Amino acid sequence: MKKIAIFASGTGSNAERLIQHFSQSDVARVELLVSNVPDCGAVQKAKQHQVNVLIYDNAAFRDQGEMIAAELKSQQIDLIVLAGFLRMIPQALIRDFGKRMLNVHPALLPKFGGKGMYGMRVHEAVIAAGEKESGISIHRVTEHYDEGDILFQAKCSINDQDTAESLAIKIHDLEHLHFPLVVEKFVAQC
Repeated sequence: MKKIAIFASGTGSNAERLIQHFSQSDVARVELLVSNVPDCGAVQKAKQHQVNVLIYDNAAFRDQGEMIAAELKSQQIDLIVLAGFLRMIPQALIRDFGKRMLNVHPALLPKFGGKGMYGMRVHEAVIAAGEKESGISIHRVTEHYDEGDILFQAKCSINDQDTAESLAIKIHDLEHLHFPLVVEKFVAQC
């Protein structure tokens, strides 16, 4: 049974969906949730599901990547999944887990990716650009925001009445449907 660590900073809807999915899996289980925001929704949801939680402040993520990597190795983590994690990943984690680290991005990369492009900012940019479709991209994590190999994309259409808020709902639906399945397929190959 493979062990997954989820990194999350926000409300935790994707983290919770992953926890629920892997509670029924014979391939892997979510062993740990790592966050830089002690009182975020993801932390609360992990605790509700009896998933262990580690909190590191932003300085630790910036300066103590070796220590974080060592902790994950000591817990025998096989895969890191970013689910709304809003910090740059330390180089030590990329070195040790880069081929086993996935992120979901709320747009069709390479469009609307990069530093500062997360959450509603992405949806606002997509609507402002007049795009007719958007979607999700599940990709490997590298030292550059949203530039890792894309493993999967799913699309949704955008109509003239859509707003950033309505697009966000469509994107969350895609994330909740596809992200756990792609992670399960990926972890089975690790």
